[in-house]
Amino acid sequence: MSSKMHDNIFKYRSIWISDTHLGTKYCHADALIDFLSNTESEYLYLVGDIIDLWAMKKNVYWPEQHTQILRIIQDKANAGTKVIYTPGNHDSPLRSFSGKKIGNIQVNTHTKHTTLNGQSLLVIHGDQVDPMMHTHVGRWLHLAGDIGYDFILFINRHLGRIRKLLGLKYWSLASFIKNNLKNAMRHISTYEHLLVSLAKEHHVNGVVCGHIHYPNYQSINEIKYFNTGDWVEHCTALIETETGDIELVKWSDMLEKILSRANTIKSIAA
Repeated sequence: MSSKMHDNIFKYRSIWISDTHLGTKYCHADALIDFLSNTESEYLYLVGDIIDLWAMKKNVYWPEQHTQILRIIQDKANAGTKVIYTPGNHDSPLRSFSGKKIGNIQVNTHTKHTTLNGQSLLVIHGDQVDPMMHTHVGRWLHLAGDIGYDFILFINRHLGRIRKLLGLKYWSLASFIKNNLKNAMRHISTYEHLLVSLAKEHHVNGVVCGHIHYPNYQSINEIKYFNTGDWVEHCTALIETETGDIELVKWSDMLEKILSRANTIKSIAA
């Protein structure tokens, strides 16, 4: 798949992505390259865990595609896109640059965004509530979940390869487990309510976060909760339309639209 199928086919006011985990084998780098190459926005928020410095301490995995992703983001910043990076727990050393710029990329531990329709949103990775998660669900359960998730991603990656060879669509084992295990859903619900409480402390209308790799949007106690998802399982992002509405988008759905338009153009040309 070519990285740029049409020039700026998807234009938005704002885009939020998180949990790309560059530096690991789990990042769907080709999909992310296609997404970044086929979108344009005034604001681009990198909501943490973009570069997995944790994983790179144990094992460095850095193919050319990961460099290409950083180059695309830097090119967008150089071209005038306002790129704001709010590091997460996996790239937490970059929080030492909070309030400063790396090139033309602004780094903040958290920030606020105002939509065109006047909604104020707290933008934060989400790991800031981990200490409270330990209180609610237990530190060892929380840690066990992290370790188990890494193993599931390992299985997921090889399962994905087999399904691709068989001509089957991508299917996420991790998502299936999250959606069907009671403890997992309780963990997610606790996280969502803690982020909403954090938004209230910041006196905003909503919160945009990542961290748990569970794309979602809903209203909780009159506060809007948005989770970007990730690029190791779901390949999702949040976008703000030109009318100020926030939507959750999936790259596979966007790709279908691109291919459909391309086929339509071909049929007309024929």
